[in-house]
Amino acid sequence: MFSPSDLAAIWLTLKLATVTTLLLLLIGTPIAWRLARTRSWWKGPLAAVVAMPLVLPPTVLGFYLLLLMGPNGPVGRFTEWIGIGLLPFSFGGLVVASVVYSLPFVVQPLQNAFEAIGERPLEAAATLRASPLDAFFSVAVPLARPGFLTATILGFAHTVGEFGIVLMIGGNIPDKTRVVSVQIYDHVEAMDYAAAHGLAAGMVAFAFLVLLALYLLNSRGRKS
Repeated sequence: MFSPSDLAAIWLTLKLATVTTLLLLLIGTPIAWRLARTRSWWKGPLAAVVAMPLVLPPTVLGFYLLLLMGPNGPVGRFTEWIGIGLLPFSFGGLVVASVVYSLPFVVQPLQNAFEAIGERPLEAAATLRASPLDAFFSVAVPLARPGFLTATILGFAHTVGEFGIVLMIGGNIPDKTRVVSVQIYDHVEAMDYAAAHGLAAGMVAFAFLVLLALYLLNSRGRKS
């Protein structure tokens, strides 16, 4: 059903989504925790920065990421200085762009989950002489498990469905930066609608399963 180039695009997309989701959880968890716990004036600006990918066009984000990671940008100069070269039109560049673009889909569910915990469980842990770090891993993380599941599903699914920003940052290099969404675009441009339909139908089924999983997860959370 799928051609070798289709399978390569599927594998690259799954690899990108997996790496991106893991990084998003590592980066997004402390951000969400701080947003949920702080009452400082910078909470609003930080939350706005995190949520900006929800309203900005992917081309705008892609353009500024290209400037930052290009040969004249600060990130580009740094990556060349440490010997890894420039990130645009590479898998590493796709990862960076995907992390930036999908960050709110991980931070916001985690922030909501942490805020729902409240103060009493953490205060109880403190009375038992648990350090803040111990209380976070032994109390907050288990209680926020539904938020972590939602964040993981949304982060992974959103990365799979990206098009504009990955095309700007990664281009269309077979076996290197050509993900499923770009592969569908190529099939349509070539008027190979049968091949495009096969991949597009798979994406539709994937999106349905993701939404169904989220619905079942939320329903289960409300009943418990």
